[in-house]
Amino acid sequence: MLKIGGIEMKNQVVLAPMAGVCNPAFRLIAKEFGTGLVCAEMVSDKAIIHGNKRTREMLFVDEREKPLSLQIFGGDRESLVEAAKVVDQETNADIIDINMGCPVPKVTKCDAGARWLLDPNKIYEMVSAVVESVSKPVTVKMRIGWDSEHIYAVENARAVERAGGQAVSVHGRTREQLYTGHANWDIIKEVKEAVSIPVIGNGDVASPEDARRMLDLTNCDGVMIGRGALGNPWMLYRTIEYLQSGELLPDPSPEEKIRIAILHMDRLVALKGEAVAVREMRKHLAWYLKGLKGSARIKDAIMEETKRDDMVRILDQFVSQLHMVENDELSTSAASPAAIAQ
Repeated sequence: MLKIGGIEMKNQVVLAPMAGVCNPAFRLIAKEFGTGLVCAEMVSDKAIIHGNKRTREMLFVDEREKPLSLQIFGGDRESLVEAAKVVDQETNADIIDINMGCPVPKVTKCDAGARWLLDPNKIYEMVSAVVESVSKPVTVKMRIGWDSEHIYAVENARAVERAGGQAVSVHGRTREQLYTGHANWDIIKEVKEAVSIPVIGNGDVASPEDARRMLDLTNCDGVMIGRGALGNPWMLYRTIEYLQSGELLPDPSPEEKIRIAILHMDRLVALKGEAVAVREMRKHLAWYLKGLKGSARIKDAIMEETKRDDMVRILDQFVSQLHMVENDELSTSAASPAAIAQ
């Protein structure tokens, strides 16, 4: 099993720290679906130090989510260390993760996120400063490089290890790729062979079979699932079951998808209030509805809603209409000449 410092996970599956997604409402669902480790969305070191209300809410950890990794980012050593101390001493997170993979310009312009990928010496300096200041295990999430000409994944991972980092998660894309093209699992394998700390592979894991292939190819210690879990937490438990038993569980029914979507929304309402939660839930519902027959026609209606009960009404009507369509199709099939001939 995956073990980081003294913290042992019950399986190898990790939920990626996706911005705007991995708040307690979704993380708890992921944990209930069996995920070994859940990661909170990244929080700015400066925001943590200034301690505004919204940031403090982002540091909240429900005991049911544990073990949990809380991710911070920043480009200044002093402020990063101070933020890490807050996470260490004032939250019940189990692991402090440092982001050195975020590709967005507003982060990299601050000498943070993926900007670190160009300088293994800075990685060593920053990570060691944090490690020396906290008692919780420190990990790093990184990409393989800045661009195709600057891939220092092995050197960067070794710097993390020398600095006292307890694990490294490697997304197999460069900063330049963003989320396009293909993740390079061969480089994840090279990182795994170069360090003795746990390596968690990330990138292009869209099915349980992908997770199995990544583990077999790279020999990494864990597999991190990000976009594959958007509106689809079943991907997490299906992957866990497949890795453990080889059994590929079926996809959920439309009713089950909508039931979990409503649970997700209700937890968001409890967390953020109805007005904010319903607006935020619009994008999640688009993901939950993806692939369901006829869902395109209700997505526009969902994007206009501001009330929880109205959203639920639309979703319940959609499921009822799906049943009507399925029953009509069954009746037509049963009355067909081929069916009668049988």
